[in-house]
Amino acid sequence: MTTHALNDQEIALLRNELEMLMQERQKLLQVTGSAAVLVANLDIDTLPHDQETIDAAELLGESLNVLSEETLNDALHVVGAKIE
Repeated sequence: MTTHALNDQEIALLRNELEMLMQERQKLLQVTGSAAVLVANLDIDTLPHDQETIDAAELLGESLNVLSEETLNDALHVVGAKIE
């Protein structure tokens, strides 16, 4: 195998890996956008007030809050939602 062929093979593998990562990013944006829409539409007064529910809501809220504005906008765009 020549060095050129090895480089072509490595490039093909990197392209495949990059494509898989981009597909995974789209799936994660879908989940993130859906979670953000859910949080935005929650009525805190109707949620159960047990500690597990409160902890889960806080975890989700904190996770969404650490995202960059660009990532959150991308996620909302994927699910067809807008920030108001």
